[in-house]
Amino acid sequence: MIIPTGALVAVVDGERLAMFHNTGHETIVLSPAPTPKVEHAISGSGGHQSSAANPDNETQAEDGFASGVAAMLNRQAIAGAFEALVVIAAPRTLGELRKHWGKALQARLTAEIAKELTGRTPEQIAAAIARA
Repeated sequence: MIIPTGALVAVVDGERLAMFHNTGHETIVLSPAPTPKVEHAISGSGGHQSSAANPDNETQAEDGFASGVAAMLNRQAIAGAFEALVVIAAPRTLGELRKHWGKALQARLTAEIAKELTGRTPEQIAAAIARA
């Protein structure tokens, strides 16, 4: 896959977010971008047994983080902070992010890649994008 020069690349899992800009023209070259603070909340009440209908605290925290990432990206999309966005997220996290995409973000979303790549080097992430 080829992504536009200047595209914002967000790499996220249930706990971490890393952001990059593609500075390459014919190949993908990722340069670190500032990562804004992500506000997230844990919803639900504690003290209940975990199940699909009543997720445990860790799952709630991960969902809250994904919701916070989506809210931050939505604000940036509305503000015109990027023209193209590539999101790479752990599969479960990507599913939670999708629930919160706004129209402005969806209009700029170039690609979604369901892979766990947080903690990887920019070169490894660029290679994964190129293979997608």
